[in-house]
Amino acid sequence: MLGSLFLFLFYSKRNKIATVHSFHIQKFVQLNFSIMEGRELDVAVISDLHLATYASKPKKVLKYLKSICPKDLVLNGDIIDSWRFSRNYFPKNHLKVVRQIIKMMEKGVRVHYITGNHDEFLRKFAPSKFGNLEIVNQLVLEMDGLKTLIFHGDIFDSSIHRTKWLAKVGAAAKGFLSLFNKLLNPVFQLFGKDEVILYKNIKHRLIRDEFNLSATEAKILKASAIQGYDTVICGHTHVPKDKEAEIEGKPIRYINCGDWVEHFTAAEYADGRWSLFSQSEEEKDEEQQSDELEIPEGRQLYQKIVREFAFANLI
Repeated sequence: MLGSLFLFLFYSKRNKIATVHSFHIQKFVQLNFSIMEGRELDVAVISDLHLATYASKPKKVLKYLKSICPKDLVLNGDIIDSWRFSRNYFPKNHLKVVRQIIKMMEKGVRVHYITGNHDEFLRKFAPSKFGNLEIVNQLVLEMDGLKTLIFHGDIFDSSIHRTKWLAKVGAAAKGFLSLFNKLLNPVFQLFGKDEVILYKNIKHRLIRDEFNLSATEAKILKASAIQGYDTVICGHTHVPKDKEAEIEGKPIRYINCGDWVEHFTAAEYADGRWSLFSQSEEEKDEEQQSDELEIPEGRQLYQKIVREFAFANLI
């Protein structure tokens, strides 16, 4: 598993370790905009990609990443799912998401990987910095006179810590349902039906008020307000939200950036304000005509390595 995830880490050419995770966003960042296309953003925050699982939607993630040009990209936890990771399932389109993020770093985008409960093994390395990539447990941004706290959110979820085994059983059950869903959708498409996400439909039926603030989210708001933050951004629940509240006379905003398994949403900062972006489920996952991130396999990979050696003509 480390081999797949740490493509991020081995990207760095400098291999310098740092411990800074709170900083001011600079107005002028050295980005090569001439070779980057897409909507220009100060910050983009995405979470809960759950790569290496059947539930993940890597084509949608890749399409979004290619549509933006941020100064800072925040990966707010549960990016690669270590709970469900299998050496037998990390398909090429999942790896292309990793490669796209590396490509963005090479062009000057700062990537902040915030650890979550499904990639909690990375907490052993936080805080660390490798070139344009840093691994942290939380991130504090100060922009336009406002302080924003970003973290995954599982630390306030008592059910995860008290009965972790139950959470893992639930994750396994969701994995089996996602596999069944993956096999079922091609049948729907044969009959001209739209793709469905069974887990999402079941959850909507069972939890009617999921878009209201939960008790856990109320705790997050209160703790953040006491610490003097103006905005707090989380993931973890897979439910996108944008709520404002007043805690002890202080206004504070709560944003949940959602996920890329069910809702396909992201928190974005541009023109001095936060907003919640939503990618329509009806948008087709277009195949790339000429994908420069094509990843060789098998014999092609071996031949590529041979060509890279200076003494390739001797082999």
